[in-house]
Amino acid sequence: MHDHSPEHVRLDKWLWAARFFKTRGLAAEAIDGGKIQVNGERAKRAKPLHLSDELRIRQGPYQHIVVVRGLSEHRGPASVATQLYEETPQSLAARQQLAAQIKSMNSALRGSGERPTKRDRREIERFRRRED
Repeated sequence: MHDHSPEHVRLDKWLWAARFFKTRGLAAEAIDGGKIQVNGERAKRAKPLHLSDELRIRQGPYQHIVVVRGLSEHRGPASVATQLYEETPQSLAARQQLAAQIKSMNSALRGSGERPTKRDRREIERFRRRED
């Protein structure tokens, strides 16, 4: 195994090694889909990453803004992967706020967990007709 840190690493390999994606293929799909930005610009899979590059990574409703702190082409344990980057405090706060909003929305939507009664369905239908 190599102990030397490479000077630069392909973007798709780094995203996989830093455990943002389970496979390099998924990382490549995200890059091709425009969900990854390097230093504010859309990047390609083979873009060489350097230390202190800033990445915007969109995964579902969440967006991570991280600064590259280490380079690796090899996927290791999660404890090692977290040392490859540092998430900005603003990004962390925004993600936590969004997670709380989604959690509260889900609990509000779930309600009592029961199916609507016939009366509830009639009210829903009346409401839908009023919107049209």
